[in-house]
Amino acid sequence: MNAYANNAQSIESGGTGRAYTFDGLAAAMLDNRGSVVRWSRAAEDLTGVTAEEACGHPVLELVADLPDDLPRATQIPASGRVRLQHRRGNLIDVTFRTLKVDDSEEFLVLAVPTHHVADHEQGAALLRAPSSQNRITIALHDMDLTTVQTNATPSTLDDRPVQPGTRLCDVLCTEDAENLEAVLRQVLETGAPLVRRNELVSRRHDPARRHALSLSAFRLEDAQGCLTGVAALYIDSTDALRTRRNLDLAREVAEQVGRSLDVVRTAQDLANVLAPAFGDLTTVVLAQSVLDGDEPPKRLGGGDLHLCAAALAPTTAAWPAGIKCGNPVPPLSDHPLLRSSQHGKTVVYGRDDFAALIGGPQPAEDFLPNDAHTVMVAPLYARGLTLGNIVVWRTGRSDPFSEDETDLMKQIASRGALAIDNARRYTREHRAAVALQQRLLPPATTDTPAAETAGVYLPAGGGADIGGDWYDAIALPSLRLALVAGDVVGHGMPASATMGRLRAAIQTLADLELEPDELLTRIADLVQRLAAEAPPGDHDSIGATCLYAVYDPVTQRCALASAGHPPPVLVRPDGTAETIGISPGPTLSVSGMPYETTTIDLEPGSILALYTDGLIDRGDRDIDQGLRRLTDALAASCRPDRALDETGRTLLADLVAQVPRDDVTLLLARTRAIPAQDTAHWEIPADPAAVAEAREWTTRQLATWGLDELLFTTELIVSELVTNAIRYGRPPSELRLIRHNVLVCEVTDSSSTQPRLRRARTTDEGGRGLFLVAQLATRWGCRHGQNCKTIWSEQHIECPPDRAQGSTRCSAAR
Repeated sequence: MNAYANNAQSIESGGTGRAYTFDGLAAAMLDNRGSVVRWSRAAEDLTGVTAEEACGHPVLELVADLPDDLPRATQIPASGRVRLQHRRGNLIDVTFRTLKVDDSEEFLVLAVPTHHVADHEQGAALLRAPSSQNRITIALHDMDLTTVQTNATPSTLDDRPVQPGTRLCDVLCTEDAENLEAVLRQVLETGAPLVRRNELVSRRHDPARRHALSLSAFRLEDAQGCLTGVAALYIDSTDALRTRRNLDLAREVAEQVGRSLDVVRTAQDLANVLAPAFGDLTTVVLAQSVLDGDEPPKRLGGGDLHLCAAALAPTTAAWPAGIKCGNPVPPLSDHPLLRSSQHGKTVVYGRDDFAALIGGPQPAEDFLPNDAHTVMVAPLYARGLTLGNIVVWRTGRSDPFSEDETDLMKQIASRGALAIDNARRYTREHRAAVALQQRLLPPATTDTPAAETAGVYLPAGGGADIGGDWYDAIALPSLRLALVAGDVVGHGMPASATMGRLRAAIQTLADLELEPDELLTRIADLVQRLAAEAPPGDHDSIGATCLYAVYDPVTQRCALASAGHPPPVLVRPDGTAETIGISPGPTLSVSGMPYETTTIDLEPGSILALYTDGLIDRGDRDIDQGLRRLTDALAASCRPDRALDETGRTLLADLVAQVPRDDVTLLLARTRAIPAQDTAHWEIPADPAAVAEAREWTTRQLATWGLDELLFTTELIVSELVTNAIRYGRPPSELRLIRHNVLVCEVTDSSSTQPRLRRARTTDEGGRGLFLVAQLATRWGCRHGQNCKTIWSEQHIECPPDRAQGSTRCSAAR
């Protein structure tokens, strides 16, 4: 009865009694026989029957069809459903409930249309559902924001933020309570509802823990439109926020980790993602061998595991003295948790356990951040190798690690380990490729009688990629020098291997002293054979360009030939620079086409620059513009008082992008000349008696040069070479001596017959001349020119102690 008394307003008794009105609820009083004693206005509205018509009559007269058990009932049922007959003839399905009035024989009958009851039950269920949820609090606040009603109970104080009769500041920390009350006050003042505002709050009884709270609120008004307070829905979204954060963290790891192929950079990216999103401090510890690209050692237990700190985050944090980037990890004790980690398990340490793990002479405090209370160690395990560990600390008011976070760290460590191992494998392969490239290239600088040279090589991608660009400076007989620049198609190990084969072939052919055009023709034939040996899909990728030049310091002339290579640039001693006009032939991938040799005169002190197209092809401008830019830069940078290697580095810094798209090679050669007083010529008459004259002339010339110690051997060499020229060659013939750090003896005749060194038999009268030359000289050989051949020999000059100039030359020879 009391449950409905609050809603009753009037009941009309036969038109004379007191009136009580029910809002939407029909009411009637029945006596013990079921006759109507009182009839409410709502009952009249429901049935169309007035109080005068209803009072005194059995209520069953209004029922259209009685349930089977109702006429036989000895007492009024407590509740049920019936259909009433409306005055207008229609039927009304109602649900009723009866209540016996205390100390009276009368019954109160309450009825309402059944569909209203269904709506009410659904609404009540809707209200009960959120009220019964463990993480949802519904609270009604008055105008002072005091809680007047809530579904929270004292037993759930730890889980819900408000209680009846309290204010938010009684439950939450002062700052958080003030922020929430300011939001609720704004809802009261503006009437604008608040939907799902996310806040981080701390409770007064546990200020160290932060909880995520989703707040929705709307203003309350009474029937007259007056403000009565604000209704608030507090949802504890800590778990949802943690789940969303974990998903965001996993996505961030997938996006940020693995973009680099540098081991340290990858480790740092991993640490940056984890701190402070997952933990307050993060260290990525790797085996020292992993940093070098090698596999980590496989071992279990404690001791010195050869680990070092590869990355820290945040880098600006106050790290303990023992934890610095690059510092080795101290020896570790054989702790059970350490062995669990070494078997691939993610382990959470307390502060004491972690301190017990640190072995060695250094105190554990040197490796424990201040106020750290929990440490998570996740092994970086990939492809059967344990590369290191991720170490994450939580400090201060941070929550300890949960089981869900441990599972999340396993996934992150697995992805991070794959990224680091990819970088490690790349480091190993790149190191091998770079080592191969460096072994295949000549020394960066050379110093010969013909020229001093300096070469600079810059791989593509700032060192991330290698290719087939190369340069070479090859010392030839008779003090000459061959200069080479080439560019193999493609990048990577195949291009480097091809470059090595071509460089070896060019050095071999250069020793044969072929003319530049003939040498390139033979190299083109070699490239064709290499292409034929390549896999079917790589035939068209085998190719190269090459520029080959030979400089003679005696004649101060340079012969050049190009196989599709950019032309060299000449910087004269007066500082002017120009591109040498040569006729480029086809690239080395095309055989059967002729090449053309171009010969130019070079003054002593001139600088000849050979390069590859990576130096002039910038992509954003045409090659001609790049060539002009190179020519201007050479004119400005090449000075007599400046070292060539410094000049080369400066040019590359000025002309090449920081991360070039293609390999860049630059070879600079500053030419020299052999003084006229250090050479001597004698024409050989076509007369056998000229051999004696040649010996006499040689003796006088060596005496003039002060090379008395070489008189005997040189006379024998000259005698044999001149004899062969007279006997087997054709005139005209010439004898030439050149003095530098070696004594060069050359005999030239007009025959193209190739001399052969052979072992003479005991009974042979001849055939020992070249054998004697080979035994007496340091080295000897033959080269062919147009309509002539030259047989030459070299002997080292032993410098007299009283000749400063000779000493300088001898020291250069050494």
